[in-house]
Formats: sequence, C-alpha cells, structure tokens
Amino acid sequence: MRQPNLTDVALFAAVVEAGGFRVAAQKRGMSASSISDCVRRLESDLGVRLLNRTTRSVVPTDVGARLLERLRPALDEIGAAFSDLDDDALHPVGTLRLNVPVPIARFVLPRLIPTFLERYPGVSVEVTMDNTFIDVIAAGYDAGVRYEERVAKDMIAVPIGPRRQRFVAAASPAYLQKYGTPLHPRDLLNHRLIGHRFESGKLGVWEFEKDGAVVRVPPQGPLLSSSQDLEVGAAIGGVGIMYTFEEYLGPLFEQGTLLPVLEDWWQAFDGPYLYYNDRRHVPSPLRAFVDFLKAENQG
Repeated sequence: MRQPNLTDVALFAAVVEAGGFRVAAQKRGMSASSISDCVRRLESDLGVRLLNRTTRSVVPTDVGARLLERLRPALDEIGAAFSDLDDDALHPVGTLRLNVPVPIARFVLPRLIPTFLERYPGVSVEVTMDNTFIDVIAAGYDAGVRYEERVAKDMIAVPIGPRRQRFVAAASPAYLQKYGTPLHPRDLLNHRLIGHRFESGKLGVWEFEKDGAVVRVPPQGPLLSSSQDLEVGAAIGGVGIMYTFEEYLGPLFEQGTLLPVLEDWWQAFDGPYLYYNDRRHVPSPLRAFVDFLKAENQG
C-alpha cells in the first residue's frame, strides 16, 4: 500500500458528503472527472474499492464507510486549523451548514440570518430542513437545531429563538358552528380531527395540560397529512380541528379565519437549541454564529 495523498482523501470525503462527483465538483470548483481521477488514485494507493458507482448514485462501500468514519474527526481538525489561519474572531470566513426543523426555518431563522450575514460578510449559510433527528456532525453539518429532549448529552446547546412555545388547537368558525366547541380534551373524541404524520412515520399525538393534569389524544378524523400547509388549509375549509405550533396560526387567529380551541389547555414547552459537537477547533462561521446568538439572548 502506497502512502495516500491527503488531497485525494479530502476529495473522497467531499464526494460522499455531496452524494456524487458532480455536486462535489461544483462545491470545490473542479471538474467531476478530476475528482473521479483523484478518488481512483486513492483506491489504487490503498488497494481497496471505496465507492460503489452507478449511473444514479455514488455510495461508499463498507470499507469506504468505515474509513471515512475514522477520518472524519481528523479532516474536521485539519479544516478548522486552516480556517484559523485565514480569519480571526472578528472576521470569520467560510460556510455555516445548519440542519433545522421546518418551523425553525420558517419562523426563527428569518429573524436572525439577515442580521448575522450583514454583520459577518465573509460568511455564507447553508440551511437544510429536516424534521427527523439525525447525527448532524456525521452528516457533514456544523450544527443542528432541535428541542432539548432530542439533543444528545455530549453536545453543546445554545438557546435560539423563543424560549417558550405552545402547541395549539384551532378550527374554523364554520366548523365550530356546525359541530360545537369542545370544552375538555376528552370531547375531541367526538370531533373530526386533522392529524399529522412525521417523516419517520410516527403519528403526532395531541397533548394538553392544565393544573398538572395531562390528556393525550391520538387524532382520528378525515385527514392525516405530513404537510402543515395542507392541514392549515383543511382547517380553514372546515374539515376539522387541527393541532400545531402556535406560530403557524397566530396571524389566522388575529384575522378570525381560525378560532382557538381549548385555549386554557394549551401546553407550553421550552424553545429550541442550536447544538454542536464539543471539539477543540470550532469552525469560525459557527463560532461567530454562537457568539451572535448569545448576544441576541442577552439583549
């Protein structure tokens, strides 16, 4: 086995992260054929196949996946070291890659990202929306945003966005006039409910709380969807009662398009957190974003 070229190693990791040669080439400013040649050279140097290539996808072999798992911390350290040479705490340079749930991208980041980018013109931000819980570091992201119960204990967590949120129930005036207004969560068993199914396949169970009592209601009704927009539209159309983040429905409450249901039973919970790996060299764009969030939280 010949000593591999570190550039070839980094390009191999970039191909796996991007899911293909073309996307990796675009990000690196190279041609796909050049990157392919580098990966083939690395495979030749090591004497093993690292990638399975088809016309539709490029995925690591078992050997390639194990090698990348071992190499990833070292590559991160090398990237952070070079990043530290190019910038300082006041002038970070590079890309901040975030993995966040849809509500965060829709309601939290739009209030933060424009000011952050104006303050740090050398930084660009890539945001991927994903409601499932993944290992964001292994997936190539700098940080993720989730709620406290989903954040691993070995991660550093920084508050982002509102510190208290609520799940709310609502229905259209026409629906409530036709079917009546529930006065207790148990009354929902006799109503038409609009359910939500997560990408994982799990059905979202409605949970209400009052004076220490908690009532959980599995939604049964004419519509089950993974689209919040469809659920809101159906509720406006009188299909049934829906249940979601308060942020989705606040403007509709103000307009009277939808009306609150069981408001005194709405459950409050802690707001989201930005989380990232506890490593010695934090990339400068992430370090700047963390400092930015801490300043926002103090203000």
